[in-house]
Amino acid sequence: MPSPLTWAGFGQWTFLAAAFAFLLLTGWRWERRRSDRTGSARAEITAFTLTAAWALIIAGTGHETLVGQLFETLRSLAWLSVAFVLFSRDGRHTSVAPIRPVLAALVFVEMLQLLLLMMNLRYAGNAVAQGMIFQISVLFRLLVATGALVLVHNLYAGAMAQQRVALRWTCMALATIWGYDLNLYTIAYLSHSLPVELEALRGVAQIAVAGLLTIGAVRGRSALRFSPSRAVAFQSLSLLVIGAYMILMVGAAQSLAWLGGNASQLAQLGFVFVTTVLVVAILPSGRVRGWLKVMLAKHFFQHRYDYRAEWLRFTRTIGRASTNAPSLHERVVQAVADITDSAAGLLLTQAESGEMVLAARWQWPTADVPAEAMSPENVAFFEKHGFIVDLDELRAGVDHQGERHAVPQWLVEEHSAWALVPLLHYDRLVGLVVLGRPPVARKLDWEDFDLLRVVGMQLASYLAEHAGQSALLEASRFDEFNRRMAFVMHDIKNLASQLSLLSRNAEKHAENPAFRADMLITLRNSADKLNALLARLSRYGGSGTERVEDIDASEVIRTVAERYNAPGLMQVHVTHDAPCRVLASRELLEQVVLHLVQNAIDASPDGMAVFLQANVDGLYGSIEVIDTGCGMSAEFIRNRLFKPFVSTKPGGFGIGAFEAREMVRSMRGKLEVESREGLGSRFTVRLPLAAAQGLIESIQGDSDSPGKKVA
Repeated sequence: MPSPLTWAGFGQWTFLAAAFAFLLLTGWRWERRRSDRTGSARAEITAFTLTAAWALIIAGTGHETLVGQLFETLRSLAWLSVAFVLFSRDGRHTSVAPIRPVLAALVFVEMLQLLLLMMNLRYAGNAVAQGMIFQISVLFRLLVATGALVLVHNLYAGAMAQQRVALRWTCMALATIWGYDLNLYTIAYLSHSLPVELEALRGVAQIAVAGLLTIGAVRGRSALRFSPSRAVAFQSLSLLVIGAYMILMVGAAQSLAWLGGNASQLAQLGFVFVTTVLVVAILPSGRVRGWLKVMLAKHFFQHRYDYRAEWLRFTRTIGRASTNAPSLHERVVQAVADITDSAAGLLLTQAESGEMVLAARWQWPTADVPAEAMSPENVAFFEKHGFIVDLDELRAGVDHQGERHAVPQWLVEEHSAWALVPLLHYDRLVGLVVLGRPPVARKLDWEDFDLLRVVGMQLASYLAEHAGQSALLEASRFDEFNRRMAFVMHDIKNLASQLSLLSRNAEKHAENPAFRADMLITLRNSADKLNALLARLSRYGGSGTERVEDIDASEVIRTVAERYNAPGLMQVHVTHDAPCRVLASRELLEQVVLHLVQNAIDASPDGMAVFLQANVDGLYGSIEVIDTGCGMSAEFIRNRLFKPFVSTKPGGFGIGAFEAREMVRSMRGKLEVESREGLGSRFTVRLPLAAAQGLIESIQGDSDSPGKKVA
């Protein structure tokens, strides 16, 4: 028969195991406290923690110490609070009148244990008093166990049928706690002492309680499929490692003690020194801990993503091509956002000058994106590294590969932005997806980065293929247009020749001087216009520039406004017309402004005004055409506005905006567009100032010289 010492040793190990089990339950329950809808998280965490502390104290000091009895009282009060919370789930704590008085009575009886502890301290040397206090304490614990078992019975028996499934295992755990206490303290009351065997087996009962609670939690959540979160798994693994380390240390120390003598002391000192050096050198290293975490997650835990389901959803999103489906650019953003459960996103693509501009929005109308979303220098960083940026880490000061200088400031200040995913196609940056913050924020890990990187490359190939198809279609349309224009140019050339001949004959043969003079002016103007048209058409597709002169942009906008403003009807308003001398062709500039004003009028409701203004901006003068019409989307501006042969007007040729931009470029200027759907549009024509011509030419000469970097 085992000796009391053997039972005591067995009890220590069982209580240590019980403490470990309840610590695991505490960590697991803490991780899921936010998703708990029953309101029992706080009570359960408190009960698990106090039970773990009580088991550790019992393992170290035994049942009869004052500290052990104090923590047993705290543990019992915590489990009573759990029972009350379980009653309150369906409101029975208010509808069943005896529950509150019974709970209050049990709490009062259990609190009397504190008074008995103080009496134990007061009569520490009196054996008779100690025996009497022990019997009273055991009697009180019997009362609490009996009343608690009655509560557990009422809790399960009074629950509705669908609630019993959720309560079954928890009620079994509570019944195990107080049922074992009832038997233990009944024997203790009769024998005037706690039996050593039952004290030791009490730890086994606590382990069983932890198992029942675990089964109940698993059944209530995932139909017996135990799938803890990654954080809990790592915490549990850490506790297992610590426990294994403690067992190893105890075993090693015991083995060394068998050596005896000085050899034992030297071996113990050496073992302690080596293990201490290893722990101090390895554990504080963040790189080592991070590497271990990633390796363990990759090889020991189930993946977060169901890759088959993700691929099917990705394919369905990208493959949608119905008439009501969003554009490809919007579907690209949605495909990436679906992976991380992001609520919104943006797509930035490369413009002709190398900078990144907004190409599409997906459920993010409030994001304020500048006209140049990212400079060409920062684009080079993402092409080189292909780095997925966690913007929360960036805001916290983490800088892995120098991405702090590559991410534009507007993205850092946009706190709804969560991550930046580059789309690379053969080491060329095709686009950048800005992901909005998901409803449940979390930290991106290695699995997110791997999946986003693969999806980004796949989406980049789709975008590159789409751009290639658009370029081929545009080239074929240009070819057709050039064939048609060859006939048009031939006819116009013949007409110009005839008009020129008519003009020369009229100079020789017209008899009426007044008629001759009027005819000459008319014919000469017509011929000049036709020749100018021929010259402009012949330059399309070339790299030539228009002959420019010093003109006043304010006079141009006033002239255009007069053409549209009839007496009593003001359609076009000039809001700012200070002198603004620019280098331009007056005829071309008037034609550009006329086209922009006409488009603004067409896009505005009847009676809405269009505004013109001329300003000086640094080395450039600007003409702004502003309307409050229907506006344009980022996708339309990016993919359709300046594309030839694409028109939203019935019977339109679709070359007006393209022609206006080419005219501005031929005068060494640029045409910029800002627009919001439902708010209106702003077209800005920027041309070099006449006074800054020398400075601009010197800057361009320096940038074109050898050894200089062209911006």
